[in-house]
Amino acid sequence: MVDYLIILWGFIMIGLMGIGGFFMFRKFLKKLPKEDGNSNMDWEEYYMEQTRYMWEENEKILLEELVSPVPELFRDVARHKIASKIGEVALKKQRKLITQDILIEGYIIATPKRDHKFLRKKLKQKDIDVTPYEAFFNQSQADYSESWQKRYNKK
Repeated sequence: MVDYLIILWGFIMIGLMGIGGFFMFRKFLKKLPKEDGNSNMDWEEYYMEQTRYMWEENEKILLEELVSPVPELFRDVARHKIASKIGEVALKKQRKLITQDILIEGYIIATPKRDHKFLRKKLKQKDIDVTPYEAFFNQSQADYSESWQKRYNKK
């Protein structure tokens, strides 16, 4: 019986180390410099620092509500990634403040399609019309990263 427990414990430890290694490897990949010399994490930090003063209290509360379904363990990382994308959108559009429109647009761009169902539900609860954002809901996440300047200069 003890032998089986030791074998089970070994498999559990290997599984947990594999999961931890996976997340560490993902973080390592995010830290690798891209063509421009900065990593994804460097850009996230840059956009956070550039737009830190642009957030109003209502937008902070809305962002907090939108990231609430993310498990507590990952919530800080998700909030940081989403907030940096929102900041990027605000800077690309040359805005002085992060408005509800910028927040929702950046949230859609920063999150995978599977999370959009929750966003639609939450916006409906808050009586916010999603019609202006349908174009962003219909794009894939890869489409967002292509030709940022061209898309944002049209608006």
